[in-house]
Amino acid sequence: MKLEGLRVVDLSQFLPGPQLTLMMADHGAEVIKIEPPGEGEPGRYIGPRQGGHTVFFRNTQRGKKSFCANLKSSEGREAVLRLAETADVFIEAFRPGVVDRLGVGYAEISARNPRIVYCSISAFGQDGPYRNQPAHDLATEALSGIVSLNQGNDGEPVMPHVPVADITASLHALSGVLMALLRREKTGRGDYIDVAMLDSAIAWTPNITGSTFASRTPPKPREERSLGGSAFYNIYRTQDGRHVVLGAQELKFVRKLLAELGRLDFVELCEHGPGSHQAPLIAYLRELFATRTRAEWIDWFDGKEIGFAWVNDLREAFDDPQVRARGMRLLDEDGHEHIGPPVKFRDEPAAPRLRLPELGEHNAEILRELGYDEASIEAFAKTLESGGPSHR
Repeated sequence: MKLEGLRVVDLSQFLPGPQLTLMMADHGAEVIKIEPPGEGEPGRYIGPRQGGHTVFFRNTQRGKKSFCANLKSSEGREAVLRLAETADVFIEAFRPGVVDRLGVGYAEISARNPRIVYCSISAFGQDGPYRNQPAHDLATEALSGIVSLNQGNDGEPVMPHVPVADITASLHALSGVLMALLRREKTGRGDYIDVAMLDSAIAWTPNITGSTFASRTPPKPREERSLGGSAFYNIYRTQDGRHVVLGAQELKFVRKLLAELGRLDFVELCEHGPGSHQAPLIAYLRELFATRTRAEWIDWFDGKEIGFAWVNDLREAFDDPQVRARGMRLLDEDGHEHIGPPVKFRDEPAAPRLRLPELGEHNAEILRELGYDEASIEAFAKTLESGGPSHR
């Protein structure tokens, strides 16, 4: 696999860092998850459980090794530093300054391993006025402006159900890590990477910054192409209370559908982009789609190249034949579901290891590799007995 031979030490928790290292593990990297004594990674306790583990933990920590260490003890700190000496990548996702106080910051680790690629993921980054503020996904999405764009029928902002800032930060961090690893091939040196969730969310707004940059005014969501201001980029309710979408506003698709419907008189409304002038066409399509069920519209559109789709719920999505065909739903030996890897290589494709680690399962194995004798391993285990539930 593409990342086979790389060792990654993962000191992150929750979603952005673990999602990054999950993608690396799926493509062959050896990922060693550092967990605090006591309860371990918080993902072990978030959400519904199945087969002894939470579904969340299964889809963020599979295929990794678990190394339990009390970083507040000198023994735990030294073990992690020695482990980092053998690593290619080190990931952490605490607020700025936490890893430095724990003695496992970039300065300490790069001094021992100049080739290390060290990535810090945080809400606001390592500098700026908000750097020390505690925050999760929602706060960073709110400050990025994204929440203001997601409006309900009453015009009020609505809660985002997919953690956009978490996932975008994870993807940007992965790209940064891979760039640094590629550069290391020429320079022989590692690097430090600073990824902020707020920055990552902001970076995903180029489709909506037109008025913001051109006239210094915020967009009007209901008039924007991607937010409901286009008749051919919109969501419509069907007779049975389900929903379908039109998701392609190129004029060739507009003309094709309106010709099928005998309403070419509406084409001119789509020739000048999205906006309130398309309201009559949106109203017409709302009435039209309400005359048939979702299933009936799926049959009607079958074979027509118009950019039509139906709204699946998440269960339907994972049962969808396209999702199944692409390997985005995997089953482990116990029949439990996993989200599959989205990157498909022709050569050396991903081969996710679906086994889940128990807390500290690999301690003895890793300590032996680092040169600890059996007495030292036993002594190290005793340092975990007084550890708290968090590295913080």
